[in-house]
Amino acid sequence: MDAILFGGASSALTTINNTCKSLSSFTLPLSRNQFTFNKYYYIRNSPHKVESSRGKGRHDVAFGGEAAYEAERLGLDAEARKSMAEASEREAADGTNPSAWKWAIRKRVWDTMEANNVARFPRPVHHRIPNFVGASAAANKLSELDVFRASKCVKVNPDSPQKQVRLLTLEGGKTLLTPQPRLRTGFFSIVESHMLTPSTLNEACTSVGVAKYGRPIGLDEKIKVDLIVIGSVAVDPNTGARLGKGEGFAELEYGMLRYMGAIDDSTPVVTSGTTKRSLIPSGAVTCFSIFEQLEMHDQQLVDDIPVEKLLIHDVPVDIICTPTQVIFTRTQIPKPQGIYWDKLSPEKLGQIRVLRELKRKIEEETGQKLPSGSSEKLPPTAQRRR
Repeated sequence: MDAILFGGASSALTTINNTCKSLSSFTLPLSRNQFTFNKYYYIRNSPHKVESSRGKGRHDVAFGGEAAYEAERLGLDAEARKSMAEASEREAADGTNPSAWKWAIRKRVWDTMEANNVARFPRPVHHRIPNFVGASAAANKLSELDVFRASKCVKVNPDSPQKQVRLLTLEGGKTLLTPQPRLRTGFFSIVESHMLTPSTLNEACTSVGVAKYGRPIGLDEKIKVDLIVIGSVAVDPNTGARLGKGEGFAELEYGMLRYMGAIDDSTPVVTSGTTKRSLIPSGAVTCFSIFEQLEMHDQQLVDDIPVEKLLIHDVPVDIICTPTQVIFTRTQIPKPQGIYWDKLSPEKLGQIRVLRELKRKIEEETGQKLPSGSSEKLPPTAQRRR
């Protein structure tokens, strides 16, 4: 059996490499960003061609393809969360930082979820869109919405608590549009339900499955998205104001879809999570899910997101789905109209290839140079080479 060795990655991949060495003397070092797992376990963007014992021919990985992909994903996720923690501590401690209040709310939510043991894998929930007890029930509530039933194409975030939403989208015969995590390996992938079998539906809802069964798309793809499902750390049901985990990728994804003409102001934005019966006031316990007397309480709703402090690119939500209720926010917060280049730092732009491609395309079409935002210090994960 031929073995593919992945170099320069996480400790988990080191274990895979060592295992490969024990199975074969053939080695082919690849950088961490040179591979993407797909239907036939081939390696995209790699100049190396490999003949495997599977007989599939070029680019096949005969050993550890799926395990390597998952180990890579988890390694990069751990890197990113560590970097985000460092960045959030800096921003929260900076009294002049306009986003410091956001980190205070996020930390309150994450801390409470962990303290009350209401979170689900992956844990800890800090610096994630938190998974929670009752996520599947909230997804089922979402699937009962008229806007979901009528949708043909649904964009769903790739986080764990929305896995059931992705599954219900595909089971409903709809097209699933999901972004590459942190846009690090590309842009969006489309998963067509008619290309799947009942036995592959569940796998197609995972990060590995999206890479395996999905079709990557570019900025020129002509699509219409009927519904956007977005993950949240905290949301205000009275205003529709939402906080994500702090990286800003949901906002960038929204802006790029606006540029493509795939969505407009009328496209509903839904978030799923858990809440409690009576809204928890600021300063009290606030997270999405908690059990008391064996009943689900709604607990990720907050009432202290200051609308006047939101930024122009922050995406509000129209509908909140919890395990026990559906809330129509009737938000009056304007939705972003595209990418706000004057808010995008050169460092952030350098992190995301698809954004650089979009900027170059617009500048070529208009003959004008787009503005850029102020320089910023990005977490180490943002400086990985592609």
